Amino acid sequence: MNLAELGAFLKSRRDRIRPSDVGLPAGPRRRVPGLRRDEVAQLAGASVDYYIELERGRGAQPSEQMVAALARALRLTLDERNHLYHLAGRPLPPSGGPAAHIHPGMLDLLDRLTTTPAQVITDLHVTLVQNRLAVALLGPAPAASAPDASFVHRWFTAPSARAIYPPEDHPHHSRTFVADLRAAVARRGPRDAETATLVTELHRRSAEFAALWDRHDVAVRRSDRKRIVHPTLGTIDVNCLNLFSEDGRQRLLWFTPAVGTDSVEQLDLLSVLGTQDLTPERR
Repeated sequence: MNLAELGAFLKSRRDRIRPSDVGLPAGPRRRVPGLRRDEVAQLAGASVDYYIELERGRGAQPSEQMVAALARALRLTLDERNHLYHLAGRPLPPSGGPAAHIHPGMLDLLDRLTTTPAQVITDLHVTLVQNRLAVALLGPAPAASAPDASFVHRWFTAPSARAIYPPEDHPHHSRTFVADLRAAVARRGPRDAETATLVTELHRRSAEFAALWDRHDVAVRRSDRKRIVHPTLGTIDVNCLNLFSEDGRQRLLWFTPAVGTDSVEQLDLLSVLGTQDLTPERR
């Protein structure tokens, strides 16, 4: 761990980013060419005092979660992110886990989707980052490690995970999750430990998954029409659209109102409600 070098590196990355690059207003009378320290702290979910101490090369060693948050806030490339982990004395996270690197261009696009729920997930349905409306619609992603970080794993092993969809839609989602997972397993190859662990665990814990897996259906989930059960607004009909990364391991999801339904008004209300009315279970 090299806190002095870590602080210098954080400052150098902060100086190169304009507020508009990360969805922040420029505002008048800016004294720095890039982001202010309080803006980086806000983007990373850290206290301002804590971040200031990091830049000064002092304070406690940042956690792996904080390093990941700083890397995303500063739009680091993969090499820069790895360098940040080395300086912080933390091991590099697995490529498919919740702290996986997200391409800065995908984060930039997510920042620009301010009027529709959107999030970035992996091909194993691990949520990496959500915008405010996605949290309000779907609830925040749980702080879990593999394999439970995968929504597919929770779908087949935790009954509460299914509350987000009406019961009559569950068979459809089960089939599409398994077909999409089979495509991801084939794309990654037989030596991928993450997919092997996930499939083995699902076989062990879910007879439903095992039966669907044995059907050998395969279909990448590129778009879908869904009914999402919101604790305050009721059932919302949406179109779920996907934009894939070049290697197919990450996808940007965004949700639009389904034509001929009340979802336009419901999503408008969602932007007003935010997360204030989410039930404790959803949190």
